Amino acid sequence: MKKMFVLVAALMISVMVCGGAMAADLKIGIVDLYKALNESESGKKAKTELESFAKSKQSGLEDKARTIERLRGELEKQGSVLSKDARKSKEEELERVTRDAQRLAADAQTEFRKKENELTGGVLKDIRVVINDIAKEEKYTLILERADGLVLFADNAIDLTDKVIKKFNASGKK
Repeated sequence: MKKMFVLVAALMISVMVCGGAMAADLKIGIVDLYKALNESESGKKAKTELESFAKSKQSGLEDKARTIERLRGELEKQGSVLSKDARKSKEEELERVTRDAQRLAADAQTEFRKKENELTGGVLKDIRVVINDIAKEEKYTLILERADGLVLFADNAIDLTDKVIKKFNASGKK
């Protein structure tokens, strides 16, 4: 974030020093990468794959949760009639299954983050290539990312997001 402020400050200073000649050549655009990711064909496909992946992991977690609930129910119902050793055995089994479920949940979360980075990272990389192409073709001086807290105001006239999505979809990068 500091880099962005330094870049913008340097750009402003350059404009002030060079005067009107440079200001006339200054062309700034803005792109909402989040919107481009979510509305592009590749981004939608990645989102669908992520949802499918999450559902498959969720079903395994739900199975473990049902097993835990079943064991708890058995322990509550039979706890008073079980021998001390049998009760201890049931409690240990419940603890083991609970630990397994926690491990499974942590592993699933790690795998999900990895899969998300893999799928969306590739799409974002390709979107950035399209942004660079647009910047070169249309001679932009600077293209910023529209991010919360980073860009406080930008006129919609300089928003290139829809153009980026359209060009990205047309490029056929999947």
